[in-house]
Amino acid sequence: LLNKPANMVSQFVSTHNKRLLCDVDFNFPEGTHAIGRLDDASEGLLILTTDKRVTRLIFLADKPHPRSYLVMVQNHVSDATLLQLKNGVNIKIKQGAFYNAIPTDVQIIKQPLQHYQWAVDDREQYPHTWLLITLTEGKYRQVRKMVMAVRHRCLRLIRLNIAELKVADIAPGQVLEIPAETFFVQAGVTIPPQ
Repeated sequence: LLNKPANMVSQFVSTHNKRLLCDVDFNFPEGTHAIGRLDDASEGLLILTTDKRVTRLIFLADKPHPRSYLVMVQNHVSDATLLQLKNGVNIKIKQGAFYNAIPTDVQIIKQPLQHYQWAVDDREQYPHTWLLITLTEGKYRQVRKMVMAVRHRCLRLIRLNIAELKVADIAPGQVLEIPAETFFVQAGVTIPPQ
């Protein structure tokens, strides 16, 4: 589990001049790949593995796995806007089609440091709102598109968890190695055969 810092892409190689996963101070085993990617501006929980079963079990499973995001948006979110987000908003997906993105939960968070101790942000001096958004799907840039659909620009996006796998105690840029058995239990899936 990596607490991916902002301004880093979720891959080990790139043709662009960007910070990469190989820049993290950790000796990743050969064949390590990221699953459940985060865009370069987003932060938080990123799962890295050499086990190809993980992608299938977490992101292609019959039972969806909740993922929560702490989101700082520009300006104050009204009760009406919060209700609109809770009821679902249309976002553009592949080939210009629209998708009704309905979260499992959306809350306004008054004290983001209770959820993520590194949530201090210089932009807090300007009008903003912190939201806690939980989803069971992950379309491309979905959270950013959802808040933009209700006319709030996403200033910061931090993935806090996927199922019971949490980033709370991992410092940005740090890796927590966990045994496969622990991973599968926290991910809420049956341990598959090798």
